[in-house]
This record gives sequence, structure tokens and C-alpha cells, in this order.
Amino acid sequence: MIAIVDYDAGNLHSVSKAIDSLGLPARVTSDPDQVRRAGAVVLPGVGAFAACAGKLRQFGLAEPVVEAVKSGKPFLGICVGMQILFSYGEEGAGAEGLGILPGRVVRLGAGAAHGAVPQAGGAVPAPGAGLKIPHMGWNELRFNRSNPGAGRLFQGLPGGSHVYFVHSYHAVPEDDSAVAAYTDYGGPVVAAVARDNLFGVQFHPEKSSAVGLKILQNFGELVKR
Repeated sequence: MIAIVDYDAGNLHSVSKAIDSLGLPARVTSDPDQVRRAGAVVLPGVGAFAACAGKLRQFGLAEPVVEAVKSGKPFLGICVGMQILFSYGEEGAGAEGLGILPGRVVRLGAGAAHGAVPQAGGAVPAPGAGLKIPHMGWNELRFNRSNPGAGRLFQGLPGGSHVYFVHSYHAVPEDDSAVAAYTDYGGPVVAAVARDNLFGVQFHPEKSSAVGLKILQNFGELVKR
């Protein structure tokens, strides 16, 4: 069973409906014990980093989420649900994340994307600089084929596949090897991360039509193994 974590900060209906449509066993839950017992975990998230991280802790779900990742069960974070896996989010007054992935979550256009893939000449642009924020709409994915998880999460999808983004902040990992895919928004933006059993996507697969369903299906295949 896939536990879809309900901490009053997620796009639960759309995520649950999308997973349901694939015939995957899933349950929306705010019960820490159910999260611990689940065979896989999905952590959605919509809203501000600090509020989402705070609610996760308030509902007693932060520890089970960390345990789920450490246990080796398949784990997928979506949008802010991916961002709070990092060490720190700069939104508002700033807040501590779960620290599962070293790195920070910073505002688009607010500084160079240190650790991102350099462009020609070695310059690293600040993603989103001079562009509308939030970044909202369909953008293409550029897969990092050196990341083993990219092949599992994006199996069967060609490079350049389009997915739907809605975000004002983006993750800047300390370790580039965790990046499974980038997109471009005035510079490289981390679109997905993967490390062992852990996956995270900045975009919304549940709103990304056939491509998004294929990504969720690929995640579901990991659950069956």
C-alpha cells in the first residue's frame, strides 16, 4: 500500500485520483503508524516551505517520513514535498527542512544556482531572473542520465518530455549527483532528484497528463518489487 501523507499541505485529491487511476493501492493518511507500515510513501505539498515543514512536525509525521526514507521503501516527494527533504528553505523568515538531502531551497531569480550545470563560458545564471515568478506552466525535462534513479523514474519517456510546474522557489543541492532532471527557466532549475529509494519532483505529475501518469506508474512499479 502507498501512503499519501496528509499534513494539511498537499494537493491530495489530485494526487490520490491520479494514483488510483493506475490501479495502484493507495491511502490518504495522517496517521504516523500507517505511514510506518506502508510499502511506499508519497509526500505531496502545496504552499510555503515553512508552513509545510511546520505542519509535518505538528502532525507527528516528520519522523515517520524520515524513517520511511531510511528504511529503503520507495518514497516520492512532490513540489514542496520534495523541497522540504532539503536542509533549509529561505522562504519568508526561513525554516529547517528534514535534512535528508543536503542543500537549500531559494527563490527563483534571487541568486546564482550554485551546483547547477554551468552554461557556456562557465557562467551559472540565476534561474528566473527577469522572468515572471511564480514559474507556472509546461516546461521540458532534461534528464541526468548519470543518475541511476533517473532511468527508473523516467523509464519510457524521451528527453524533452513536458511537465507542469507551479513554484516560486527551487532546490539547490550540495551534491549534483542527486539531480535526476533539470528544466530551464532563465537558467537550469532542478526538476527532479533521486537517490537510492528516494525520489522527488519539483513539478506536479498529477497535473502533467500522460507524461505525469507514466512517472507515477514507474514509481508504482518500484513499489511492486
